[in-house]
Amino acid sequence: MDIDAVHIVVCGRVQGVCYRNSARVRALELKLVGWVRNCPDGTVEIHAQGDRKNLDKFIEWCGKGPPAADVTGLDAVPVARAGMETFLIR
Repeated sequence: MDIDAVHIVVCGRVQGVCYRNSARVRALELKLVGWVRNCPDGTVEIHAQGDRKNLDKFIEWCGKGPPAADVTGLDAVPVARAGMETFLIR
């Protein structure tokens, strides 16, 4: 299995629309580990790691988000892996 990690910043109407919880559910479905959190500037920040194919699916999902979200931008950058066991909401 090819394990990779990515740091994602999602812009738009992504806070107050269940984005973090929905991202956690989707990440767990895809067997990814990491975390998601709201940022003071209104964005959502995510660290996700796992199988490259599942990461690609997750990044694609992040570009849409849950039904109430309105994603206007997404930046995904490869990063170093970190020791994590599950996917958390911070």
